Amino acid sequence: MSEDRSPRRVLMLAFENCQILDVTGPLEILASANEIDRAGPPVYEIALAAERAGPLTTTAGLRLVADRAFADITDAELKRVHTFMVAGGDGTLKALRDAALVAFVARAARHARRIASVCSGSALLAAAGLLDGKRATTHWGAAAQMARAFPKVRVEADAIYVRDGHIWTSAGITAGMDLALALIEHDIGREAALSVARRHVLYMMRPGGQSQFSAELQMQGSGARTAAARRYIAAHLDGDLRSPVLAAASGLSERSLLRAFRDELGTTPADYVERMRVDAARRRLGAPRAVAKRVAAQCGFSSAEIMRRAFHRTLGVSPADYRARFATTQRTQA
Repeated sequence: MSEDRSPRRVLMLAFENCQILDVTGPLEILASANEIDRAGPPVYEIALAAERAGPLTTTAGLRLVADRAFADITDAELKRVHTFMVAGGDGTLKALRDAALVAFVARAARHARRIASVCSGSALLAAAGLLDGKRATTHWGAAAQMARAFPKVRVEADAIYVRDGHIWTSAGITAGMDLALALIEHDIGREAALSVARRHVLYMMRPGGQSQFSAELQMQGSGARTAAARRYIAAHLDGDLRSPVLAAASGLSERSLLRAFRDELGTTPADYVERMRVDAARRRLGAPRAVAKRVAAQCGFSSAEIMRRAFHRTLGVSPADYRARFATTQRTQA
């Protein structure tokens, strides 16, 4: 029996005020796989659906053109969809209140072979009940809110993308391109994905997680019970920030402090302190002529080696690697 080389149908769902890169980023990456073997059939066949066929406005003010109104897509058509994708963006909250749109997400998921979301699009998957008991990610800035809104979802705030069975979710915006590369690798192999990554000047696998790009990632949770401790931590990063000190600053017992951090931020006080120190250190390392030993002391690390270990735990890269990728491009005058 000959191998089926018919195109994999990809249906992207978008909505008014979606993030343009959530749509165009992954679709461009997938479409580029069609260029690998121009003599053969395309790898992917791509279509865009929205509430209405025709133009829809993105967060950038630019317009995309939807091929189909999602209400007009039949179950028979959805059964031929290989990958159903959902975009995110500022319009996600309004989309979550659109019962017809959420119902279409659930209907499409019943038929498509693979489900994927980009950025806050994972909230629409969650609203459709597709992520209950599953691991998923979203934009780092929406992770805490998603975890509160959908407690049955195991939100992984630092992941670039997560695969749980046939459902794939990506972090914010450009992470959709990382996801698309992973889909290509899964579908047609690593060499094809590498070829597309080289063409678009992308990492095949981005080093580190979302927190390497987000300022004060752990401040996304804003609960009242941890507010005093968080303020104290921010003001005393180079001081003693062990639990007894933080409990005293908060007017709480150590046990109550631990419970408050877990409930409001999904972490422990010690892990929070380490992340905040790493965040402060990475900002200082971005400055010209920053010295690792001095930065470590300023941010509360007992040595540059302890700081290096914390960077690996939190960001997945060393301070030197982080500095090489993200330090300022401005050169000082001689």
